[in-house]
Amino acid sequence: MAKAKTNFWKEMQKAFNTGVSYMLPSVVVGGIFLAIALSTGKATDEGMQITSQFMKDLNTLGVAGFAMMIPLLSGYIAYSYAGKPGIAPGMILGYLANNPVGAGEVKTGFLGAMILGIATGLFVKWCKTWKVPNTIKTIMPILIVPIITVFVIGMFYIYVIAVPIGGMMDWLVDVLGNMTGGSALVLGLIIGAMTAVDMGGPINKTATAFTLALMAEGIYGPNGAHRIAVAIPPLAMGISTLIDRRKYESDDRDLGISAIFMGLIGITEGAIPFAVKDMKRVLPAIIIGSAVGGALGMMNNVEALVPHGGLIILPVVNGKLWYALAMFIGIAVSVLILHFTKPNLDKVEPKEEVIVNTK
Repeated sequence: MAKAKTNFWKEMQKAFNTGVSYMLPSVVVGGIFLAIALSTGKATDEGMQITSQFMKDLNTLGVAGFAMMIPLLSGYIAYSYAGKPGIAPGMILGYLANNPVGAGEVKTGFLGAMILGIATGLFVKWCKTWKVPNTIKTIMPILIVPIITVFVIGMFYIYVIAVPIGGMMDWLVDVLGNMTGGSALVLGLIIGAMTAVDMGGPINKTATAFTLALMAEGIYGPNGAHRIAVAIPPLAMGISTLIDRRKYESDDRDLGISAIFMGLIGITEGAIPFAVKDMKRVLPAIIIGSAVGGALGMMNNVEALVPHGGLIILPVVNGKLWYALAMFIGIAVSVLILHFTKPNLDKVEPKEEVIVNTK
């Protein structure tokens, strides 16, 4: 029983590594193009406004790279479990996770895509064990399996998983709304932690919606905490790869450079590949660092006047010194935690090949 449980977790870790390895080029393309395009824009009440047509087109390419990131992750997680028949259903369902669905228009982001990738892979793997006539066997991987998989897993997601998450998001917004008159420290901690916990997913978006609603009422402090926190995960991961080089593979160190660019313009998704590969160490580190940064921002009356984050918006921040200090302290906390929790690669057993079952 214990051995079966161990094998299950190893297989899951292998699947996550496979998904990340295929997702990385999309993250890099999207992040670099967005960073370059947004760096030429002007900070406005509606966020960073790009005026150059060429940079607008470059921004479009960056958005496309980010749009493909989540479907690629889900598709190749499924591929690790089930081989080629898992790719198309996994990508379709990953797209589903990254877009509003159901009556509540719920979007679950990368966490939902990971769940759907695993579910798709296991379901397709089971479908491949069916005993069917030879005449049907030839159309199984291109017709029957994709249709059945997308329908079964997709409907299960929409009606069983997505709706409860939507209810949870509404509850969180209500709770946060009732805390605005309470402790600035507690509110900052909560906003910072929510910002980092799923790095651009529904919980992060809940924090965004909450801060935008308060901005409409002329309250900019919570937005300041949120915009500090959005930059901490990617910047912390990028700096960690530079400082603790023995703890990261060469691909991770290269990705760390693009994560730094993304962090400077407030794109939290730059930390996703690191979290997927080592969730038990990376996620606590970035959540704690972002919570510390958010709390320091709230305690020192930092106000961000635009709905964007990172150091790029510094000219339109009230409390510029503490905006930058809170961000740097949060980054330092995350990097320090990673330094003491992540092992050096030479102390870790060699990894098994992450791409499996290619037939």
